[in-house]
Amino acid sequence: MQNPYFFCLHMLLFMCFCVDPLTGFNETAVKANVGVVLDLDTDVGKICKTCISMAIEDFYSNRNYSTMIEPHFRDSRSDVVAAASAAIDLLKNNQVMAIIGPQRSVQADFVIDIGDKVKVPIISPATSPSISPKESSYFIRSAWCSSSQVEAIAAIVKKFGWKEIVFVYEDTNYGSGLVPYITVDLLKSNALVSHQTVISSDATEDRIRQELYKLTKIRARVYVVHMVPDLASRFFKVAREAGMMGKGYVWLIADVLTSLLDSMDPQTMEAMQGVLGVKAYVPESVKLRDFEKRWRKRFRKENPEMDRTELNVIGLWAYDSITVLAEAIERAGVTSPQFNRSIAGGNLTDLEAMGTSLSGPSLIGWIRNHTSKGLSGDFNISNGQLQPSAFEIVNVNGRKEIPVGFWSEQCGISREFMPDDHQDDCSNEKENLDPIVWPGKESIVPKGWEIPLNGQELKVGVPEKKGFNEFVKVETNEETGDVQPTGLSIDVFENVWNHGPVRYISINTEGGGYDELVQKLVEGEFDAVVGDITVTANRSLSADFTFPYTESGVGIVVPIKPYERKNAWIFMKPLTTGLWITIGAFFVYTGFVIWVLEHRVNKAFRGPPKQQVGMIFWFSFSTLVFAHREKVRSNLTRFVVIVWVFVVLVLTSSYTANLTSMLTVDQLQPKINDIDDLIKNGEYVGYQTGSFVHEFLTKNHILVSGRLKNYSTLDQFHDALSNGSAMGGISAIIDELPYIRLLLSKHCDKYTMIGPIYPTSGLAFAFPKGSPLVYDVSHKILNLKEDRELMVRITKKWLGDAKECPNADGALSKSQSLNIDSFQGLFVIAGVSSTLALAIFISRFLYENQYVLASTASRKEKLLGLARIFTREKDVSSSSKETQSPDRGVGVSAAASPAMSIPCDQDQGMFSQDEGFSTVEISVNQPPQETNS
Repeated sequence: MQNPYFFCLHMLLFMCFCVDPLTGFNETAVKANVGVVLDLDTDVGKICKTCISMAIEDFYSNRNYSTMIEPHFRDSRSDVVAAASAAIDLLKNNQVMAIIGPQRSVQADFVIDIGDKVKVPIISPATSPSISPKESSYFIRSAWCSSSQVEAIAAIVKKFGWKEIVFVYEDTNYGSGLVPYITVDLLKSNALVSHQTVISSDATEDRIRQELYKLTKIRARVYVVHMVPDLASRFFKVAREAGMMGKGYVWLIADVLTSLLDSMDPQTMEAMQGVLGVKAYVPESVKLRDFEKRWRKRFRKENPEMDRTELNVIGLWAYDSITVLAEAIERAGVTSPQFNRSIAGGNLTDLEAMGTSLSGPSLIGWIRNHTSKGLSGDFNISNGQLQPSAFEIVNVNGRKEIPVGFWSEQCGISREFMPDDHQDDCSNEKENLDPIVWPGKESIVPKGWEIPLNGQELKVGVPEKKGFNEFVKVETNEETGDVQPTGLSIDVFENVWNHGPVRYISINTEGGGYDELVQKLVEGEFDAVVGDITVTANRSLSADFTFPYTESGVGIVVPIKPYERKNAWIFMKPLTTGLWITIGAFFVYTGFVIWVLEHRVNKAFRGPPKQQVGMIFWFSFSTLVFAHREKVRSNLTRFVVIVWVFVVLVLTSSYTANLTSMLTVDQLQPKINDIDDLIKNGEYVGYQTGSFVHEFLTKNHILVSGRLKNYSTLDQFHDALSNGSAMGGISAIIDELPYIRLLLSKHCDKYTMIGPIYPTSGLAFAFPKGSPLVYDVSHKILNLKEDRELMVRITKKWLGDAKECPNADGALSKSQSLNIDSFQGLFVIAGVSSTLALAIFISRFLYENQYVLASTASRKEKLLGLARIFTREKDVSSSSKETQSPDRGVGVSAAASPAMSIPCDQDQGMFSQDEGFSTVEISVNQPPQETNS
């Protein structure tokens, strides 16, 4: 007999491995029938089935429960009718409380209507925005709506500066539902959907090839692809065969296709090299890693033939959805019976016969707004729709997808994912991506467009005219008949153009001007117009212009006349008349102040009236050449003289410098100073034939048309200016700055430019409206202008060297006379110092002679008395001795001591050591004795 313990062990192992996984759960739990409609013939369907089964097991194995989901799987076989039939079967025969699925939007569209009819929640991962939970109250979208990714796609387009997009989508509600959203969001990013290509879901390779051939005829090279994986696999394989997966092309794929790249075969992944895609981002977690291990083991066991399939976000959403549903059923409970069946007799359809669900309304209330933390991250259902968070940007490189960055509504594009609690760090990572391998294994970002020449040449119109051939000169090859233009404009264009061969076509502009040339561009005769074309408001309405390649503005050129250097009064020119008068007045005033300060104490400033008046002028004017020899006695005088000598030094230095400039520099002066002189004198003004200047001057009421004359060549300009208005010519030329520079480079010594310079847009190249060439050529023009060596070499080759003509900018070498404003501060200092010294002297003089002011004499007698005292010579020596003698007493007269004479033969220089500041004690009853002058 066998060992009974051994037998029990075998039975235990049998029960563990052979019994259904749900066996052993709460047998008293009420069964809740839930239908699951999946395309079990697809990888996604099989992934979701395994995830749903594991979700039910995980939910009921970790908690106490009173209900239990019993799933009823149905295979919709990727067919719309099969999906609808499966849903009706589940409702009719199994009386399900809810239905998970179908997968595809086109399948879910009809099933959702059934759910609304019978009030059964339809929880589907259908992503098309054409079906909305707002329109179907029993529809729960358990995946991110495909419209939510459009902002991420638009951000990528904006980051790389692409302007035109081709949208390629499958001919279903799933594909077309994205059209309005991607159009609007791209417009917000300053881009547009220039073309749409619709691919049938059952399109053959030949049909796909025909559609791709059409795409090669348009210039846009950025394609956004939105289709299911099966169709995308065929599409990209054909695109690779057509040579459209190489250099210069950009392919962006939308979710859900990006999320299912793992299910693609190796040949498809090889064909999709360089593709960029966006997909829902799933944050890493320990729980997720553990589930992936268990899922992989379970899936391999259930599907041993699918060894390459990996878990994706759709499976995780299915797991989280069944978890939310199980929780809602546990809260809402299970009703019996499940449906309120119709009791009416007669001809009833299956839907009418099954009635409406009794548990549906309460169940949908629990699910429609729900928030939880699932395997996929934040599982937030709001108003029946799963809310998106962040998208991951991936790059197909090799046979796998490589993450290169992220996009979120808060941070935009960033290299690292920023959680909600790190949103402040967005600015540090914004607009950065890891290196991307583009189609053709290129590392340089494609520009996103190409001219679809298909072996043809770019037709470029060039103006043909008589003059100003330095900009454009048209010549024809006698042997081939080809137009071979040369000039500044042509050199600039050929330095910025690298998009293929060019065929030039010349148009005579003598009659219609450049407006006719732009009109032919609009009519399609040219692909571009190259020449000295000025950008104007009217022309910009018909064509798009590049960035100007020359300086902009309209200036005025006038003849110059030699400055008359041989002038007998040129020595007066360095200073203005007002400054001369001011200097003279200060000379006299300073001399007078010095005489007042020195008259009583300095014999050099005494004597007959004529001699004293002469001394006033002599002393101050002699400081010009520092020839004064008179000694000064007073400190006040010394202060005034020091300040005045400094003033004289500055004035003489400035005068000498300006006079030297006038005598040595060749002077040129314009005959006309500004446009007001032209208008006031009724002068004639010239302009270039065919130029917009005539319209510019008359439209802005600067000059009347009757005073304008047109000329075609540089020589005609020169002859007309030489003759002048009086001789049938003109007195000025108004033209754009590039032409003015050319004229001045050839006749620098005869003409100059005067102000003002009227702003214009400069010379540029014209392209048809909406041409992407405008941006590219403009960018290269900016690069050329920054390459100063090359641009200077081109300009010097055709327009000459601007350094050889210093008058080209209107900078005439005319030395201006110095005016009083230049020395205003200097005169203030001199005037204040002299006046202050005079005020101190007068105050002290009145204080010393206050007995005169205190007397009872009349005002006239007081003034005469003060005048007599002032005219007397002050004995400085005796005054000093009296103040130094302590035994003299208070009433000692200043005249008690004989006057001490200062010998004149002691040469003490300009300043004497004697001071006149000694305090003299004056008797109240007796005035001081002074000697008369």
